[in-house]
Amino acid sequence: MSENAGAVIVAAGSGTRMAGGDKLFTEVAGRPLLAHAIAPFQECAPIERIVLVMATLKLKRGRELVERYEFTKVTALVKGGERRQDSVRAGLEALDECEFVAIHDGARPLVTGELIERGLDATRETGAAAPAVQIADTVKEADPDGTVLRTLDRSRLWAVQTPQVFRYELLVRAHREVAADVTDDAAMVEALGERVRLFEGDRRNLKVTMPEDLVLIEALVVAGVKVA
Repeated sequence: MSENAGAVIVAAGSGTRMAGGDKLFTEVAGRPLLAHAIAPFQECAPIERIVLVMATLKLKRGRELVERYEFTKVTALVKGGERRQDSVRAGLEALDECEFVAIHDGARPLVTGELIERGLDATRETGAAAPAVQIADTVKEADPDGTVLRTLDRSRLWAVQTPQVFRYELLVRAHREVAADVTDDAAMVEALGERVRLFEGDRRNLKVTMPEDLVLIEALVVAGVKVA
């Protein structure tokens, strides 16, 4: 099997924190947020094919977006599952076997080809890699009533982003063998006892979860800021 890469872009969330708006199709600097997230994968040479995972009711709009922006690498649009990991699994099943696979959140529109390629480079060495930035704030662990239990050593704490990149066979095995609820694909690979390497992410590689995030994202796009 020749070395090649695919991508699964997960855009199946409900967006319940967006006050009724559909964040994925909200226009940012003249194009939908989701189009910003897909474009760098379309333009990244090592990525040969893309699977887009969406909620059932959004599949039609997703197909229209793919056609409108000529995302020719998108080979399949599939419906998501109940959990994020179910959605990723559906995407993997629709993706032809490849050497590497990048898993990306559709709500992170400031990803770039450079960041994708950094992930591929790291994964060639380790088999599993995730972009991350060090935590800048002090982080405390608290009990349910808000009483501080301890202050964590932030020098060892990282905020993990996407795209997370894996050897295809490793991630498929993780999704086959790990049934526990997890928050990202790196955690699934960790559950197998495999190591995941962190590589340099970017603080501008933001995930849109709240309405105010869109204001910042649009300002960065209009200013021509790219993730480096």
